[in-house]
Amino acid sequence: MALTLTQSKPKPSKFCMLCNFIKSDINTTTERARNILLRKKAPYVSPEYYTFPDTKACQDALHLVKQHSPNFLVNHSIRSYAFGLAMSHKVQKKIDKEVFFIGSIMHDIGLTDLAPQQDTFEIEGASIARDFSISHNLTSNQADLIHEMVALHNSVGVAHKHDPEVALLHYGAGADVAGLWVHDIHKNTLHEILDLYHDKGCKEGMMHLIKDQVLRKPESYMSTMVELGFLKKMAKNNLIKSA
Repeated sequence: MALTLTQSKPKPSKFCMLCNFIKSDINTTTERARNILLRKKAPYVSPEYYTFPDTKACQDALHLVKQHSPNFLVNHSIRSYAFGLAMSHKVQKKIDKEVFFIGSIMHDIGLTDLAPQQDTFEIEGASIARDFSISHNLTSNQADLIHEMVALHNSVGVAHKHDPEVALLHYGAGADVAGLWVHDIHKNTLHEILDLYHDKGCKEGMMHLIKDQVLRKPESYMSTMVELGFLKKMAKNNLIKSA
């Protein structure tokens, strides 16, 4: 079934986004309590599971992102991929790992000089990622899914209900920048990922990019998140380090 592509992300009201945050917190708390009662723990995921798919499309996607992104953004994207795979147990569905890698590694490409910086960075990045996927002979369904991964990666209250690839990127990126859902990652897996893909300078770098987006695009989706204190949450996140 063909996806309906997300073509815009207008600035939501504070009330609407706050409701989504509250619902997300309730769902997370409920799931965590259930796991404690059932004595379910996050499974250990070895580094072999989050190695990069050995396809030309994946190699070229990584090369493109490295060409146009600072190191902290590259590593954030890779950690988002690895953290997402480490939380595969949350969706319990098979995913397309090539699609998941490309969508993950390109999810912030709208923050780079490849994007025209006229629209919200998620939508511009989604368009770039979809065009890249089509040019590398992925199917239209795969390209559409990558588009939605990028477009919805920070969509609170929406992404987790979507395809598993979209949900897992949402979880992985959220874990990295704001420390969300880290209890759903095995401690050894968490430390191994951080050891492999260092996070030095990520906090300041990401906060600078987000502030710049909001300043230049005050009607963007991210603006409401910032108004509700997202940057403060990032600043308190001990998972990612300062420069």
